[in-house]
Amino acid sequence: MRLILGPKIIGRLLGTAIACLFVVPYSFAQGYHQLTADDFQGRTGNISMGVIAYTNCTIDFQYQAHKQKDYYLLDFDIRLILNKDKSWIDRRRVTSDAMLNEILKHEQGHYMIAFMEQQELRRTLGKTVFRDDYKYTAQDIFNRIDARYKKLNVDYDAATQHMLNREQQHSWDLYLNKQLEFMPPG
Repeated sequence: MRLILGPKIIGRLLGTAIACLFVVPYSFAQGYHQLTADDFQGRTGNISMGVIAYTNCTIDFQYQAHKQKDYYLLDFDIRLILNKDKSWIDRRRVTSDAMLNEILKHEQGHYMIAFMEQQELRRTLGKTVFRDDYKYTAQDIFNRIDARYKKLNVDYDAATQHMLNREQQHSWDLYLNKQLEFMPPG
């Protein structure tokens, strides 16, 4: 994920754009939903690496700072966006509806991880007291949380072997669903 700084905006997080093979009772700006093949409208990317699908999400991270007495009050807008025009599935390699469902289930996991990151950013930033170094503090919080979720995505793909290890995929599905079930409000 990458953060671009700008006025009034700490940045746009180009994020959890995960290659390879991505159920939440929450909603957010775009509206959480179960992924379908229609969410993958981009041109097929680098298939030479064996990649059959690519999901691209962005966490848009903006705030307005308001000076109070000895601290700053930051009004955050942290949105998760599924970039349909950058997400793709190589449909030529999908041989059945069952295979498509497995691909979508795996991609849903990446999407869930991005959602979990968005919610943790909302919770953590919402309870932080900001001082004169609010730009640095907000950036530091973002970087720490982002690094953890990048690692989680890497671990997810490694353990599931990009969905090919069905037993590990099932374990991760259970784990991610439990994480979301017990997630405090964001």
